[in-house]
Amino acid sequence: MTTRTTTCAYCGVGCGVQAVFGGDRLEIKGDPEHPANAGRLCSKGLALGDTLDSESRLKAPIVDGSEVPWPTAVEAVASRLKATIDEFGPDAVAFYVSGQLLTEDYYVANKLMKGFIGSGNIDTNSRLCMSSAVAGHKRAFGADIVPGDYTDFDEADLVVLTGSNLAWCHPVLFQRLKAAKEKRGTKIVVIDPRRTETCDIADLHIPIMPGGDTLLFGGLLAHLDATGAAPTAYSDNHVDGYVEAIEAAKADLEKLTVAAQERGIKEEINAFFDLFAKTEKVVTLYSMGVNQAKDGTDRVNAIVNCHLATDRIGRPGMGPFSMTGQPNAMGGREVGGLANMLAAHMDFTPEATDRVARFWDAPNMATKPGRRAVDMFDAIHDGRIKAVWIMATNPAVSMPNAGKVRKALSRCPTVIVSDCVAGTDTQKYAHIRLPAQGWSEKDGTVTNSDRTISRQRGFSAPVGEARADWQIMTAVAQAMGWGEAFPYTHPVQIFREHAALTAFENGGSRPLDLGAFADINSVDYETLAPTKWPFPKGAEAPQKRLFADGIFPTPNRKARMIAVRHQQPVKKGADGTLLLNTGRYRDQWHTMTRTGLAHKLTGHRAEPLLDIHPRDAARLAIADKAFVSVRNDRGSATVRARITTDQAPGEVFLPMHWNDQCAADARTGSLIAPIVDPHSAQPAFKATPVRVQALQMAWKGLLFSRSALTVPSEYWSRTKLESCLLTRLAGKSFAQIAALQDTLLEGADEWLEMGDAGTGSLRLAFIRDGQLDTLLFAGEDLCGVNIDWLSSLFTGPLDDRDRQLLLAGRSRGMQFDKGPIVCSCYQVGRKQIAEAVKAQGLCSVDAIGRTTAAGTGCGSCIPELKALLPTPKKEKETVDAA
Repeated sequence: MTTRTTTCAYCGVGCGVQAVFGGDRLEIKGDPEHPANAGRLCSKGLALGDTLDSESRLKAPIVDGSEVPWPTAVEAVASRLKATIDEFGPDAVAFYVSGQLLTEDYYVANKLMKGFIGSGNIDTNSRLCMSSAVAGHKRAFGADIVPGDYTDFDEADLVVLTGSNLAWCHPVLFQRLKAAKEKRGTKIVVIDPRRTETCDIADLHIPIMPGGDTLLFGGLLAHLDATGAAPTAYSDNHVDGYVEAIEAAKADLEKLTVAAQERGIKEEINAFFDLFAKTEKVVTLYSMGVNQAKDGTDRVNAIVNCHLATDRIGRPGMGPFSMTGQPNAMGGREVGGLANMLAAHMDFTPEATDRVARFWDAPNMATKPGRRAVDMFDAIHDGRIKAVWIMATNPAVSMPNAGKVRKALSRCPTVIVSDCVAGTDTQKYAHIRLPAQGWSEKDGTVTNSDRTISRQRGFSAPVGEARADWQIMTAVAQAMGWGEAFPYTHPVQIFREHAALTAFENGGSRPLDLGAFADINSVDYETLAPTKWPFPKGAEAPQKRLFADGIFPTPNRKARMIAVRHQQPVKKGADGTLLLNTGRYRDQWHTMTRTGLAHKLTGHRAEPLLDIHPRDAARLAIADKAFVSVRNDRGSATVRARITTDQAPGEVFLPMHWNDQCAADARTGSLIAPIVDPHSAQPAFKATPVRVQALQMAWKGLLFSRSALTVPSEYWSRTKLESCLLTRLAGKSFAQIAALQDTLLEGADEWLEMGDAGTGSLRLAFIRDGQLDTLLFAGEDLCGVNIDWLSSLFTGPLDDRDRQLLLAGRSRGMQFDKGPIVCSCYQVGRKQIAEAVKAQGLCSVDAIGRTTAAGTGCGSCIPELKALLPTPKKEKETVDAA
């Protein structure tokens, strides 16, 4: 067996991974030596091996619908880009890239676009998640910097989590924080309109009103000033703008009082203010719930203001901490992957533009920022951009106003898509499709949320003709005549150049300095251990934290407190609308092009569910698990409802993941308005007015199949099981069942049938070569169908007993139905756990773990395990459903 150390492909925690492989066996484990995770992995990380499906891969270049050799594909890309530039100018070309790229890929893309094509039109899907944090940090610190370190969570006495469901979105860091709480009594405050799984470890939950972050932290700032918790010596010597920021905060105090009374959270807010003021070691972690707003940058600065005013920054156990969404969102920013940045954290100033042009010997250096994500696709829609190259992302699903994005791509004369997966929603519009290497094949570096650079090391051969993204772009650059500037044959050459650029004419003026690696050789690159920046040439070690000395990278070396005022949020309810919030599920990632391949990740939330408060559900006559339509003027989604008091009245939540391959109509992006923050251009994903309406379906169904089948119904949602696909479906007409029956009958060798499509109740089994091929159950009640047992029948030939029981949908005691998955790590279902709790009298999470193994892996399911334990008898709480 061989062990290869690499890095996880998912969130910004940046966990180290060990891939242990040999023959046909592959085991994924956490790297115990990596500082980000110390051996821990979440359910998604543990299932990385299950996503290496060669059948789903894009295996060869495709130009205008035909497979071609690489030289032909490269020439097609180069000639079409060159023709566009020659006729319409460099600003008619754009790159839309991704935090899934490695730093070396990002570097080549940025250099090619800004230095040689000559336009700033390269932006990234990180614009959708982290750009407000970037803008806020630049305003406050003078540079795009997260000053802290993950060890601050171990040493803090108070951790404030705002706009972050850490338990689901960054599970390994959540477990680290949970351990700190158990070990040293760390206090935890969760600020979130919803009650999420993260609240399981919270000492205080503040169900803030949507859009209330600036009000809340402005009120905290005013409280800190009024109670003397802000030391004037620090602000006098190290901070500008203190007085102005305080005055702005005080001006909004009355609004905060009114909002707190309306929300019923006055006591919680006072407790939070008192706790923050009295605790020196405070970390405030913020993520998408803060960033993804029309005033996201102001929200970031409202948080940072509180730390700057109190000298709670740059020292162990304290500081503002921006948690990134993707594994290399920060690495992409380092090399200039955002349209408004140049390279190496330099802006489009004349001095910096000249510096980078000289370093690159660039003939066509861009001199101004390019179009940012929403504006970029608007320009494609309007015909101002004629050619776009999309890399490692799926904007046809993930962008706001996704319907317009699709129209834009359908109108664009040249759409080039580089991806490892075939058949994504975005690839439908591509004239040229280029097969990129996947996670297990890539070689390079990524930078996580606390500035740790880690090596991504490939351990499997490329599938088909897949190439590294930097290789593809290098070949295109060479074909366009810039071969001398793009001589790369190995990622170490690119990393060296990137490191050298960060140090070029730096002299300590820019914190991003990797001069220590400007001359790194291939051997040292291969064995590079996780390391932080800044790490200038001659330094003995990288700097763990920044700003402990009160010196900031601004012209006068002082930080800036920004005077921010509350902006009126989107109103809910006045016209019958509800406010839609979006986000992640625990076991899924982005648009499911990767996690959707892993059967272990589909059982926890097998369908997209609309979380809605009982009061709203009663008003709209919506039952739990009922089908609903969610719509506005931009788009719609057809999903099922989940009635829960975790959701505040007037607000609903819908996951962001489902694409056209996984559901009939569940793309959240189609509902989101293209409203962006004026400073960061980050879209507002967290507060979209929608109308919700109950849908009446005549029938429901379960379709088991070996391959994806076309389903003629209003609702379907498809997941991967271990040995087949399962499509949950529903429709308004019995004729749909008959149409599906006719489709399935084509090519069947043998079939078993019970019921009548005309009455809405039908059970069909199709058999080919002695093996079960397709199985359909349609009717009003499918509760008795044992999904686990039926899916197991797809693994081999059917025997006579199986044939007799097939249409009954369940075996005679042969296999227990474990129910929906709760613990993805060990595939433990809700029914299994409930049965064990009842039969053995289990009364703790530890006891459940000892009996079933649930909760003993990544620990993300522990909040749900607690909910399955018996609770002491008490007066039942009632919910006002009036």
